[in-house]
This record gives sequence, structure tokens and C-alpha cells, in this order.
Amino acid sequence: MSRDRTDAGWFKSSRSTGGSDNCVEVRLQRDVVRVRDSKAPEDGVLTFGSAAWSSFLDSLKA
Repeated sequence: MSRDRTDAGWFKSSRSTGGSDNCVEVRLQRDVVRVRDSKAPEDGVLTFGSAAWSSFLDSLKA
């Protein structure tokens, strides 16, 4: 990923439309990527290393 990972704050995919809560939110930080459920953010966060997240995104594109 080419984003600056200092701390981008939580965001939803640009493909998330209509204000739907049926998606995840992502937060890019220096060495990790955090993911949470947008409709229940208090239920917890998954944390991935940068390499694992990049591999995941590459697999989606393939």
C-alpha cells in the first residue's frame, strides 16, 4: 500500500454506498492495520501486520 501509515483514522471503503452499516472500518497505523465492524465498533478490533494486510489485498485483486 502506498498510504502514509502514521495514523489515518477509521474509514470505510470508497465502495461502501448509501450509508450502509454492513461493512467494516479500517484504520491504517504505522506498523499495523486494524479492522472493526462498522455497526458494532465496540465489539472489538482485529489487528493485522502490514505484510499480512498487503497480502490480503493482493489476493482480493487477483
